[in-house]
Amino acid sequence: MSTGKLRLDKYLWAIRLFKTRSQAAEAISKGKVYLNGAAVKASKLVAIHDEYEVKTGDKKWKIKVSGLLSNRVAYAEAIKFYIDLTPGEAVIKKELLPAAFYTGKRMSKTGKPTKKQNRDRDSFFNKH
Repeated sequence: MSTGKLRLDKYLWAIRLFKTRSQAAEAISKGKVYLNGAAVKASKLVAIHDEYEVKTGDKKWKIKVSGLLSNRVAYAEAIKFYIDLTPGEAVIKKELLPAAFYTGKRMSKTGKPTKKQNRDRDSFFNKH
């Protein structure tokens, strides 16, 4: 636990929103992290009760800082240092989206048929 100054990129890495500190810094520099609706820099000092919106590769987080953590720890410990304010409907929507649209079949008229599709087609037409 940290009591002094803590950079935003280090904090996001420590609470395990990003796998590496450089990934956290890159996301911040690309404008994927906001404090009160405004983009921030990696050198921004984190304070308790700050609320950040963070876009990671697969999820959009809204977190509130509840404690300062400068070293990376186990996930079970790291989640104690922020409060997840992400709307529940966004989480459910994200989980259901892939299941609703993926049927296991290729899109019509795109690409070559697979070997299995060719065998199935050939066996269908040769049985008559």
